[in-house]
Amino acid sequence: MTPGQQARGVRFDSMELKLYDTLTRKKRVFKPLDPANVRLYVCGPTVYDFAHIGNARPVIVFDVLFRLLRHLYGAEHVTYVRNITDVDDKINARAAEEYPELPLNKAIRKVTEKTDKQFHEDVAALGCLPPTHEPRATEHIAEMRALIEQIIAHKRAYILEDHVLFRVKGLGSYGKLSHQSLEEMRSTERGETAPKLDPLDFVLWKPSKPGEPAWPSPAGIQTPGRPGWHIECSAMSWKYLGERFDLHGGGIDLVFPHHENERAQSCRAFNRLKMAQVWMHNGFLQVERAKMSKSLGNFTTIRELLQNWPGDVLRLNMLRTHYHQPIDWTTEGLLSALRDMQTWSEYIAIHIGGGVDLASIGGEIDESVTAALADDLNTPLALSRIHKLFDAAKRNSQRLADFVYTLLSLGFEHLNKPGYFHPGFAANLFASGPQVGPEEMMNIQHYRMAVANNFFALADSTRQNLETAGFVLKINDAGVLFVGNKTGAEMSPSNLDPETSLKAKIHDLIAARNAARARRDWNESDRIRDQLGAMGVALKDTKDGTTWEIAR
Repeated sequence: MTPGQQARGVRFDSMELKLYDTLTRKKRVFKPLDPANVRLYVCGPTVYDFAHIGNARPVIVFDVLFRLLRHLYGAEHVTYVRNITDVDDKINARAAEEYPELPLNKAIRKVTEKTDKQFHEDVAALGCLPPTHEPRATEHIAEMRALIEQIIAHKRAYILEDHVLFRVKGLGSYGKLSHQSLEEMRSTERGETAPKLDPLDFVLWKPSKPGEPAWPSPAGIQTPGRPGWHIECSAMSWKYLGERFDLHGGGIDLVFPHHENERAQSCRAFNRLKMAQVWMHNGFLQVERAKMSKSLGNFTTIRELLQNWPGDVLRLNMLRTHYHQPIDWTTEGLLSALRDMQTWSEYIAIHIGGGVDLASIGGEIDESVTAALADDLNTPLALSRIHKLFDAAKRNSQRLADFVYTLLSLGFEHLNKPGYFHPGFAANLFASGPQVGPEEMMNIQHYRMAVANNFFALADSTRQNLETAGFVLKINDAGVLFVGNKTGAEMSPSNLDPETSLKAKIHDLIAARNAARARRDWNESDRIRDQLGAMGVALKDTKDGTTWEIAR
C-alpha cells in the first residue's frame, strides 16, 4: 500500500494470515488480540554508523508485513513501532573518536543526530514506510525506571555495586524462545562487564562512567546511571503497544540474548505469560557466499549500494529470498533484479507515460499476490505471481493498472522511470567540450542515483562537481539523464555508449604508453601505467604486445 492511501482489496475477514512463530516453531493462523488495533514492534538501529545491507533486511521484511497488515485490517487499525537506540557503548566510542574536542554528551548528540538522519534517508530510498511511532531510548528513561521498579518488587531483580540485574535462576520459561538449555546459554552468553551472581543474569541498569550520559537511578541507588540494552525495548513496546501485543520482529541474531531477555523482563514486570503473541525473525545475510565482515572486505553499507543501484533494485533483490531463510547477497542477484525493473519500467512508461502519477490510475492489489504474502510473507511466490501478472498485462491492457498498483503496494516507487534502471547513460567522450574520465563517470552515476533515491544533498554536491568540470545535467520525467557541455550541446541516451567510450580511452592510453616505451621514456610509461591502475585497469606486457583487464 502506498503512503496516504486507504486499504483496498482483500480484507481480514476473507483471507487467513499465517505466520511462523519462533517461540512455538510453528506456522499458524494469526489472530490479533484486537482486529481494530493490530500491534507490531520491531527492534530498530543503534545510531552510531551507516546502516549496512544486513540491517536493511529486517527493515524491508517488516515493512512488507506492515503493508500487508494495513491492507488486510485497514491502515488506521495497525500500529507499527520501531525504536531508535541512542544510548550505547558503541555510540560513546564513536563520539569520542569523531569529536574529541567536545564534551562526550555533546559529541554523542552530534553522532546520533547525523546517523539517525542517514538511516532515515537510506530506508526511505529502499521504499519503506515510516513506522507509526519511532521512539528514541533516551526519551523513555522514566518508563525504563518504572519497569525496573516493578521487576524488583516481584523479586526478580537484585542490586549489586550500583547495578540492577535480572535474576534468571528459577525462571522456568527462560530459554524457551531461543530453544536452548541454561547450560547452552551460559556457553554462548555474550558477557557483560558487570558484577553478577550468575553468568546468565543480565543488566537492567548500570552506573555511568564520568562524562557518559547519566540519569537518576531507580531503586534508591544514589549513583547516576543508564539503562541496559534489553530494558529499552521492553519499556518502549509497553509505552506504545501495551503490556501484551501481537507481533515482535527482528533479525535472527537478536533471538538470544536480546529477545530472550526482553521477553523475560516484560513478562515478570507485568506477571504475564506472554509479551508478544508471535515472534518473527528474518534469517542472516551473507555477501557472495561469505559472512559479511570488515576483515573480509565485503562489508557494504546501504548508502554505498544506493550510490550505484536504485533503491527499488535493492528492495527487489532482498524480496527474492524468503525472509525466514538466509540470503546470499550477490552482484548476479542485483543484476537480475535490475533487469526486471528495466523491463517493467520501460513497458509502464510506454503504455502509461513517464510523467504520470501512477497512484492516480486506479487498479487493485492482485489477490494471488496477497495470498502468497498471507502465507508467512512468501515473497518469492508473490514475485513469481507478479511476473505472471505482467504477462497477463501485456496480453490484456486492463490488467496493467492492477500490475502497477500491486508493485506500488509492495513499495516500488519509480515504475515509470526507466532511466533510473539504466546505469552508465552518462559515460560518453564528447567530440568537443569536456572529456568524461573515470572520476566524471562516477560522479554522473552518483548524481543519477542520488536523484533516483531522493538524496538531495548528494545530488547537489555531485552536480556542483560536474558543473565545475564543464557539464550540464538534467533528468527528464522518465528518469533519463541527459549530459551536455556548457555550449548547450545535449546527448540523448540513444548515442551514449559508456563501455565503448571507456575502452577507447584505455586503448588510447595504452597506445601512448607503448609510444613512450618505444622512445625509452620510462617516466612517461610509468605515469600512464599508474593512471590506468587508478582507473582499475591492470596491464600485462608480453612478447606479442600489451594486454589489459579490470583489476580484481
